[in-house]
Amino acid sequence: MRNRTIEKVAVLGSGVMGSRIACHFANIGLEVLLLDIVPKDAPQGDPKVRNKIVNDALAFALKSNPSPIYSKRFAQRIRTGNFEDDMHRIADCDWVIEVVVERLDIKQQVFEKVEAHRKPGSLITSNTSGIPIHLMTEGRSEDFKQHFCGTHFFNPPRYLKLLEIIPTKDTLAEVTGFLMQYGEQYLGKTTVLAKDTPAFIGNRIGVFSMMSLLQYVQQSGMSIEAVDKLTGPVVGRPKSATFRTADVVGIDTLALVADSLVQNVPGDEGKDSLKVPDFVRKMIENKWLGSKTEQGFFKKVKGEGGKSEIHALDLKTLEYKPAQKVKFAALEASKPIDDLKQRLKLLVNFKDEAGAFYRATLYPLFVYSANRIPEISDELYKIDDAIKAGYGWELGPFETWDALGVAETVHALKEAGHGVPGWVIDMLAGGNNSFYKIEDGKRLYYDIPSKTYKIIPGTEAFILLDHIRESKTIWKNSGSTITDLGDGILNLEFHTKMNSIGGEVLEGINKAIDLAEQEYKGLVVSNNGANFSAGANVGMIFMMAVEQEFDELDFAIRQFQSTMMRIRYSAIPVVAAPHNMALGGGCELCLHADKVVAHAETYMGLVEFGVGLIPGGGGTKEFAVRISDELKEGDVALNTYRDRFLTIGQAKVSTSAEEAFELGYLRRGTDKVVVSYNRLLAEAKEACLEMVHAGYVKPQQRKDITVLGKTALGLAYLGANAMYSGNYISEHDVKISQKLGYVLAGGDLSQATQVSEQYLLNLERQAFLSLAAERKTLERIQSILNGGKVLRN
Repeated sequence: MRNRTIEKVAVLGSGVMGSRIACHFANIGLEVLLLDIVPKDAPQGDPKVRNKIVNDALAFALKSNPSPIYSKRFAQRIRTGNFEDDMHRIADCDWVIEVVVERLDIKQQVFEKVEAHRKPGSLITSNTSGIPIHLMTEGRSEDFKQHFCGTHFFNPPRYLKLLEIIPTKDTLAEVTGFLMQYGEQYLGKTTVLAKDTPAFIGNRIGVFSMMSLLQYVQQSGMSIEAVDKLTGPVVGRPKSATFRTADVVGIDTLALVADSLVQNVPGDEGKDSLKVPDFVRKMIENKWLGSKTEQGFFKKVKGEGGKSEIHALDLKTLEYKPAQKVKFAALEASKPIDDLKQRLKLLVNFKDEAGAFYRATLYPLFVYSANRIPEISDELYKIDDAIKAGYGWELGPFETWDALGVAETVHALKEAGHGVPGWVIDMLAGGNNSFYKIEDGKRLYYDIPSKTYKIIPGTEAFILLDHIRESKTIWKNSGSTITDLGDGILNLEFHTKMNSIGGEVLEGINKAIDLAEQEYKGLVVSNNGANFSAGANVGMIFMMAVEQEFDELDFAIRQFQSTMMRIRYSAIPVVAAPHNMALGGGCELCLHADKVVAHAETYMGLVEFGVGLIPGGGGTKEFAVRISDELKEGDVALNTYRDRFLTIGQAKVSTSAEEAFELGYLRRGTDKVVVSYNRLLAEAKEACLEMVHAGYVKPQQRKDITVLGKTALGLAYLGANAMYSGNYISEHDVKISQKLGYVLAGGDLSQATQVSEQYLLNLERQAFLSLAAERKTLERIQSILNGGKVLRN
């Protein structure tokens, strides 16, 4: 097998998908060539005019929110050009991906030009979402066909994890295998091997789910507010639920995909359920297409006093009215249940309108998905993977069926008049009662042809806590669990609400370090919650401050600080592996770890300023330490101080792990970024073992931290007063800024002085306690507890 590497990629087509795919390739460090058509009547010899389409498209993508790129600096990795003048530049590209308009004739014309310039053996792929892959290579050479494949990214490519790989009968097996592995390991995708069938896997199942649901809504008369309430996070799906998602995607786009499916699957037993409901047709006729026309199922209007409010479409009258809050007995009953699988079981079996809705929409999805095997996939796990990664569901159709109980659901399906696919009946008859099971820390799926369970291919390199927790847990309390990862490495995970850090988590951290120091070699702190940690328990701080229990609050802050310092100064290496939000105390934990192995999508920040406080768990101290270390590297003193002050003072949160380096939360040369979330824990464990094998020695607390004293403090005071004079910040913000500046400067020392970490921790704690006693701070915290948000940049 050829040892293939990718260094340079050409992306042909710079539209919404093309420009963003180019950005994601740049994210992982590749050189990218982005090409598009020449504007009509553009003169020869003027690149600025001839590249206007591609340059405008890339500029628009880079300005979009959320950003398609990890860091603005990475845009320098993308070079632009056009098909007429620059196609020859693909000759030194290792991978050429076509992302032009969805017309077969145009794609074939592009591929004719590609063949004239590509180097033999280079990969050629198409990002089509529905055109048959095998039709694109008609007339192409054998080498072209052997290295050609479909690669269907989902939009937006940086954030949605699905990448469908669709080979043809001519595609070399090593090409398919390489794309499957490269997409997962380097692009961070869930790669799903799909057959060349209409809409492949993700959209075939996803569109059926959407359209059959819309038809039920039309028949039942349910409101769109009710449906979105039932189809969001409560069932493990995105907050945008059903109708808000439709508005974002575009209602005309959904109808186009559904219509295409109906035309291309004439023998599909569920074809009628794919048909677009009448109210959707009327919306398209009215140009109510969603976000792009500023009205779809929802629209924003100006209410009384000019205040914006959301109106929802009444599907019976097709008139907009103020969005209504809805309640269901099933949802109220499910609130105490944190476990999604247990919650689903209650919801689906509940005897109210919500339960009826779930049964009416999930049962057809189960049957349809099961009937698509082996048409769109030979293995059931691919259908689950595609739906989870492409649509953001926590559980795919077969995983949901498992959660409800396969046998119980088969009985319910029969009672409801649904036909059950024969292979499911055979599976149960063979004594196999679930589609998945866990054995020896590995997840197995039911393989239909062999009627046995097999390990999911490509997962051998993953360490997934859900697969090992039951058999490898060695200690736990109400907020944390310690698991043995093997090879002498422990893992500590949190499982509080939002993974906030309170007393039970601090106990878990100390217990994990105790165990590791006594019987093991190292510790990883990671979890598979929605977020790594949203920070310290703000409610606890609020209650202590309101009750004026400042001795207890002082003790709690000392405990938090000492636990963070223990992470830094234990006898074993500690690696933090954050993902998604790592805010406040979660960020402070990372700042004190020996090494951080962060997922690329890590949003890290010290956000305490937004609630009227400064970081009090060692975060402010640690920034003072890093200012001192940067001064030793020759940075201009006050510039370094100002930058770090603003990072905390403006509550800046990184939009990626890469930006966390730029903000000073992560350290170049020490911390690292992993793009594949499934590999995060394995990479963190390996990093911990590397430190063990290198002969880890317990570090000593530092007493050599240079602080700037009054020189830096004056800068903080001057800046805060200037912002206040310009009405940019409040009087309370000035007070917070002065306290922050005081700690970072090391107090009002008359000159630059070397101090200890403990000295800075004492200043930090005193400042935190004084701010916690302020009425304005308590008002801000109460606002957050009542549903407000932390202020961030």
